Amino acid sequence: MLDAASKAFFHLIAQSRTLKKMASRYGMRSQASFARRFIAGEQIDEAIAAAGKAAARGVLITLDLLGESVTNLDGAAAATREYLDVVEAMIASGIERNISLKLTQLGLDVDKATAIDNIRKILERAEPEGFFIRIDMESSAYTDVTLEIFETLWRHGYRQIGVVLQSALYRTEERDLARIIALGARIRLVKGAYREPKSVAHQKKADVDAAYARMMRTLITEGHYPALATHDPRMIEEARQWARDHGVASDRFEFQMLFGIRRDLQATLVNAGYRVRVYIPFGREWFPYFMRRLGERPANTLFVVRSVLGESG
Repeated sequence: MLDAASKAFFHLIAQSRTLKKMASRYGMRSQASFARRFIAGEQIDEAIAAAGKAAARGVLITLDLLGESVTNLDGAAAATREYLDVVEAMIASGIERNISLKLTQLGLDVDKATAIDNIRKILERAEPEGFFIRIDMESSAYTDVTLEIFETLWRHGYRQIGVVLQSALYRTEERDLARIIALGARIRLVKGAYREPKSVAHQKKADVDAAYARMMRTLITEGHYPALATHDPRMIEEARQWARDHGVASDRFEFQMLFGIRRDLQATLVNAGYRVRVYIPFGREWFPYFMRRLGERPANTLFVVRSVLGESG
């Protein structure tokens, strides 16, 4: 119940335009800002610096220029240009070429065709340079259209792309997991950070976790280089044991974690010979993402409270 209440509370805060403006004005000014626990910064050079530090620890990276729910075509075009600038900066820096993006950031709420055109502009510049691009999954209202666009891109020959599926949604286990595996595409499995109604999603953490574990096992044995996004040591150990029991080598899948969370666990996995990727978010539109991270676990909230009181996190 506490997890559900926490998620609902922080999702409500994330929708506040006033708080978002205040956060954007003050929240990233200091290197000691509590938001920097989960966000690399507002500028691409800060994200590249964070990526370099991760690589030095033997960790793989993906960069995510934060932003979503763009409400006009000019905003969508601006986001597309920003992502193209990110691509150029990553090429120049020499860091690993892997990025994530959201379709509403590219105009999906305004015009579907425009969103497709915008992501194709990014893909046409990035794919020849060896980039892999992950299309993030947003709330359940976008699941159908996101998968439709993903499959359209796949059929048109874009193969350096992947998608995200959420174990919280009933439909993922019922049909979407098998659908994307059959396509031959790479899946990032997450539990789901969005507040969803009980008509479409599991409400109890135990049920979400159980669904995640079942789909995780399927992906390890049947998937195409799946990404298992979890910070749960028990889930990670289950994945390792399942892979060992079924003769799946450690380089046939990867674990993924969020920037600022469980660096100790990341190091343990890397030292054990597993691939670990860290999701590095950055950008001016960081407030909604930050609120969702706080809502996922009460411990995250406690960290922020300690930071505000001047204690070390």
